[in-house]
Amino acid sequence: MAVCCDLEADINGEETFLLDKKIICSFSGRLSKLFGKSTGANRNKVIFNDFPGGAENFELISRFCYNKGEIDINPSNISLLYSAAEFMEMSKSVSGNCNLLEKTKKCIEELGYWTWPDLLVALKHCQEMQQVATSSGILEKCLDSIVGRLAITGEVSPCASTSSPDSSGLRLSCDTRSTESLKNSFSRANWWFEDLSVLSPNLVEMLVKSMVSRKYNQVIISRFLLYYQKSKFFTASSDEKRQVLEIVIDGLYTLDPSCISCKSLFGVLRVVLNLNISKSSRNKLECMIGSQMDQATLDNLLIPSPYGTSCLYDVNLVLRFLKAFLREGGWRLSPTRMKKVASLMDLYIAEVAPDPFLRFSKFLALVVALPDSARDCWDELYHAIHVYLEVHAGLSEEEKLKICCALNYEKLSSDACVHLSQNAKFPSKSSVEALFSQQLKLKNLLQGTKNSKSDMDSPCKLNEARAKAKKGEGSEQIVLYSGRLDISGDNENLRAHLQGMQWRVIELEKLCKKMQAQMAKLMKSKTPTTHSTARSLPRLCS
Repeated sequence: MAVCCDLEADINGEETFLLDKKIICSFSGRLSKLFGKSTGANRNKVIFNDFPGGAENFELISRFCYNKGEIDINPSNISLLYSAAEFMEMSKSVSGNCNLLEKTKKCIEELGYWTWPDLLVALKHCQEMQQVATSSGILEKCLDSIVGRLAITGEVSPCASTSSPDSSGLRLSCDTRSTESLKNSFSRANWWFEDLSVLSPNLVEMLVKSMVSRKYNQVIISRFLLYYQKSKFFTASSDEKRQVLEIVIDGLYTLDPSCISCKSLFGVLRVVLNLNISKSSRNKLECMIGSQMDQATLDNLLIPSPYGTSCLYDVNLVLRFLKAFLREGGWRLSPTRMKKVASLMDLYIAEVAPDPFLRFSKFLALVVALPDSARDCWDELYHAIHVYLEVHAGLSEEEKLKICCALNYEKLSSDACVHLSQNAKFPSKSSVEALFSQQLKLKNLLQGTKNSKSDMDSPCKLNEARAKAKKGEGSEQIVLYSGRLDISGDNENLRAHLQGMQWRVIELEKLCKKMQAQMAKLMKSKTPTTHSTARSLPRLCS
């Protein structure tokens, strides 16, 4: 049959084809409608500016038309052929028999029978023509098939097989020996990491969303994202690294927090510090780290301050972590978690306190960041404040008072209170408050002792107590200073005054504890013992 060249096709400005209009129109509904039933000898010209796949793909569908509807459809060209068939309207209604659109659709329906390597090839070509593959739906179907394959295989890697409807294209390992070591479990679970690490960030984003929707193991998803980030960084430019990090962070943010280790998140953070990623992604990363603040270590928090700032460490970043911890934790914040964070912050504050460039406002923000209930003892925080006041001798009295007011004097140990009363770096008012808190403790102890003594209301028990006291090793006596405290004198006299009183309070506190212990023993004893070795009860004198 004679073939004429009466149709000139300009494809995206890349290349011009001379074709037989009759042959092409017999398969293409779009061209058939364009030229109607015209069979004139005059040459026609058509210009396509947005032909999917460009000149190379147009040549493929031209061969299909000239070969009377025969073409090899494979994973490397299926996405292009399908897109071109839709664009040219190459359906059965035009040709009267199975056209290119029907043939490509049939192949796509058999995606589930493709081998793993075939799926990877198809996915790679979808990536190269992502816009076309996305609009045609092939990309989504290919990703779904890959995720479905991973969900079926679990930890076992697939084996290649021929692609046919009669075979699944996947053979699972039959080795179920109980001697399989747990050491190899992770290597079996991540067999596909390297295969899919070649995907673009956009495809990885789609892959992760599909995995999450199918309830795939989120621990493995998080490991893949971290593996992907590391593998891409070897050859990526700064812009590519930024894009990869944003996709990885956004993907991790969609997962359950328990599936991502705090150590891994800090590893991502240290990479982020050198790149200008979006504020949204940075906030997500900080929220994830903040929600796991109780798992962090001091080394994790010692992050150098940004370039151009004088402070040694990035205190603002740690404050944002704490804010996220308190916000994201919500009702899940158990006392145990809160106390872990408080202990960590005490270490951190002690580490940054010697920094001469740490501003008063930032240090105060660190001190008051956590609620009072987070700490059982405030000694560590007191010592950190002492260091800060010693280094920053230029602080005003008002600033010193603001810092000292953050202390809970009732949760300071006796030793810390003694140290505070002698500490010239602290305002005198702080020394007085520390003393008053100790006196309150003493009052409570004495009240508890009084209550214990009131329980011994029978003459028999009272005589028993006296008998035990007489058998002791001697009596102890302490005199509590009962004069009025005069704070109108100079600071040195005041501190000496407080030091003497503090010593008496501490001694009395020790004796009261001893009395309580002896009273408890007496309450438990029903009859007096003849060989008691209890020490004599001390007498309080005013």
